[in-house]
Amino acid sequence: MTILWAEKALLEDGWAENVRIGIAGDGRIASVEPGQPAEGVRTGILLPSPVNCHSHAFQRAMAGLTERRGPDASDSFWTWRQLMFRFLDRLTPDHVEAIAGFVQMEMLEAGYSTNVEFHYLHHRPGGAPYDDIAEMAERIAAASVKSGIGLTLLPVHYQYGGCDRRPLGPGQIRFGNTFDDYARLHERSAAIVARLSPDCAIGVAPHSLRAVAPEDLPHHARLAGDTPLHMHLAEQIAEVEEVLAHHGRRPVEWVLDNLELNDRRCFIHCTQMLPHETEGLARSGAVAGLCPITESSLGDGIFDGVRWLKNGGAIAVGSDSNIRISLTEELRTLDHSQRLRDHSRAALATPEKSTGRRLFDAVTAGGASVAGRDTGAIAVGKLADLMALDAQSVDLAGRSGDTLIDCLVFAGDDRMISDVWSAGRHMVTSGRHVKREAIVSAYAKAMRELGEAI
Repeated sequence: MTILWAEKALLEDGWAENVRIGIAGDGRIASVEPGQPAEGVRTGILLPSPVNCHSHAFQRAMAGLTERRGPDASDSFWTWRQLMFRFLDRLTPDHVEAIAGFVQMEMLEAGYSTNVEFHYLHHRPGGAPYDDIAEMAERIAAASVKSGIGLTLLPVHYQYGGCDRRPLGPGQIRFGNTFDDYARLHERSAAIVARLSPDCAIGVAPHSLRAVAPEDLPHHARLAGDTPLHMHLAEQIAEVEEVLAHHGRRPVEWVLDNLELNDRRCFIHCTQMLPHETEGLARSGAVAGLCPITESSLGDGIFDGVRWLKNGGAIAVGSDSNIRISLTEELRTLDHSQRLRDHSRAALATPEKSTGRRLFDAVTAGGASVAGRDTGAIAVGKLADLMALDAQSVDLAGRSGDTLIDCLVFAGDDRMISDVWSAGRHMVTSGRHVKREAIVSAYAKAMRELGEAI
């Protein structure tokens, strides 16, 4: 039994002081006892650690390489995408493992306990499969062993270059599988995950309505069963127009009319929704996977968070392109986008909860659901996914209760985070990952080999 003790902790029924927490050998919380004397590993302010619900790990190595305008008069998501496809041709399995390890380390240091990896880089340059169809999935899993993060692996089905079912182009060809090949990839990936820690999980990810055949989506749902199913949805105006032209409905309308939805279904971005779509999808039980830093970087648009939450919608947050990995910045960017659009303040607060507390509670619950992970609260039986804040941080001085979370999100940053546990694995201490030097060294080697590949 590992014993933690926190000066203050956010429990299921609210804030408590002098909290003793016992963690069993299986990584689950065995006891929670407020009002106890200090013992064991002592921390300041203890919170449940959220899930990072959406990541493409390899894109971390592109950060800073796409900030110049090309020969055209405008730059957009679509021109960025072409640069990304060019970058792909340089990546080897060794590179992917090193990059994924670095990304997972940064996630843990930012307060995330779990990496939900939307994994679509499967094959060799040119599109030929590796001898093991799940070679790249094996590398993501190997990185998680080194980093100690909880992993929900989502092998992605990506078959077409658009709704007209055109073939995949250069770079993009490394993603491609027929549904039958994808089913084999998923089976092999599930076997890889089964060798990891018991808290790790597998899921299903049809990339988007542009990249898979609509008639295959029921097969994806059957393959997923009770496990998570994630899909990009309504991210870009051109995407909405293409789906409307080919399927006769806008993406969210099509999903609402054709798919069975529940809290294991996560739709990523949803930045191009009309009011009736926002209300309908929010009420469906599905979770919106939001990536505000990436959505800002790519000019995707602004998620209608006010309307979504008003209609009971669930949310989770992810780092997507990993240009910046920061839990606090994702939450702050989400909230600030609502204020800028609506010329308002505290638009996401309620009479009962402050902005920071409402967002933190929402992404903690939503992330646990779409990761298929028994987490999301400091409670007996839950996985010990925990993050501790430094009680000596100047921005927390004299603060208490929900104001602590508001100060974390709006006044401070991830440097407040002193410790992080993933299923009881103590992977961050004093703000640094316990294997930081080795992980950074491997990543730096990969970066030197890749250079300015774009």
